[in-house]
Amino acid sequence: MDGTVLVADDDRTIRTVLTQALTRAGCRVHATSSLTTLMRWVSEGKGDAVITDVMMPDGNGLEMLPKMSRDRPELPVIVISAQNTIMTAIKANEAGAFDYLSKPFDLPDLMKRCAKALKLKKPIQLQVPKNNLDGSEQDVLPLVGKTPAMQGLYRLVAGLMNADLPILVCGESGTGKTLISQMLHNFSDRRNLPFVTVSEADLIEIEGPSKILARAKAGTILFEQVSDINKEYQGRIVRMIDNQLDHSPHFIATMNEDANQAVEKGTIRRDLYYRLSGATIQVPALRERVDDVILLSEFFLAKSECDGGLVRGLSPEVTQIFRSYSWPGNVRQLENVIKLLALTARSASISLGEAEQVLKDQPAMDIVQQKGSTDKLASDVERHLRRYFDLHGNLLPAPGLYGRIVREIETPLIELALEATGGNQAKCADLLGINRNTLRKKINELDIKVTRRRKLM
Repeated sequence: MDGTVLVADDDRTIRTVLTQALTRAGCRVHATSSLTTLMRWVSEGKGDAVITDVMMPDGNGLEMLPKMSRDRPELPVIVISAQNTIMTAIKANEAGAFDYLSKPFDLPDLMKRCAKALKLKKPIQLQVPKNNLDGSEQDVLPLVGKTPAMQGLYRLVAGLMNADLPILVCGESGTGKTLISQMLHNFSDRRNLPFVTVSEADLIEIEGPSKILARAKAGTILFEQVSDINKEYQGRIVRMIDNQLDHSPHFIATMNEDANQAVEKGTIRRDLYYRLSGATIQVPALRERVDDVILLSEFFLAKSECDGGLVRGLSPEVTQIFRSYSWPGNVRQLENVIKLLALTARSASISLGEAEQVLKDQPAMDIVQQKGSTDKLASDVERHLRRYFDLHGNLLPAPGLYGRIVREIETPLIELALEATGGNQAKCADLLGINRNTLRKKINELDIKVTRRRKLM
């Protein structure tokens, strides 16, 4: 990399690490803990790129972006923030940021983005329009999360606001697919045009597609649970998309299952999938972002309090059981559970017994009572093995079953352990409880790729 990077962050550790990494990469670096100093450097014409935190001791970095853009339109600004809602990503793009990353961020990833910014020497602005929501309404948007999965989702959604592509939003029931679809419309240039939701019932009549297009005009058409729609009516959607001319609507579709699996199973026509998957947004299940469970719980408790409810909080025992539960109904299920507990809890701190009583009446997945318990893992493995034997009917599987099964478990276990330890083999071996030489041997035998990375907290 070549150029001068201005770094502004009130965390000395982050300033030091970024300064060292950028210097090693060949950059010149000016680092400060003051937004005022950063703005002075920018006004003096210093720097070829900026990396800035949002919340600084003497101001808000996002609020200064429009001035930077006016004074130095060629200067790319990368925003880093510990704030955990999609609105931060949207506001960063709206203010003219070149890129946005959440804390903790992956250092090699940030370096790649900085290299791209220095190469282009100008911001690629994702033009997100001024929205018509006031502050209170923005605060209740339930796309909340600090995990890497959610932060990646925020950046993707913000980047697709005005993309002229059909979009497929995939994810389990209760993850927020319809909400994301609505946001893609509400923050786009089409926000003042109709947003039309289409189900199978709207496609039964021959004239259904033409009626839908007449209602939508050049707005947005959302096909909800498109893989549940009859194949014949899916064909009408294909023809509807193919027959568009100028000023066509924006097409968005949602589905509960993985798109590729849906194509293989035949629940969605292949030709329709190709027309809808210009861009695909995969919404993570709540069990895939366990660290967001308590953040969301606190969000819903605060919302209940704002709506006139009593002040309620989670006891440490409830926090643990919420993190252990698998939430098959995802965010929607969690919200309903919190609403019920906020109404029925007998004291300010929701007790373990109260939480267990509510979860006992919830649909299906077991609660893991103790962190690290292998009971549920063992039952899951047994279920899969039983199905494996059942598939062979009255025949036995091929000899060598033990080795094959152990290999199938070893590979993802070691890969996940390496990912969790940042590729550090010593830490990974300690985590797994095996000798480091044994780990190296397994890595070679199983042809596992090891990637070292560093995360900033």
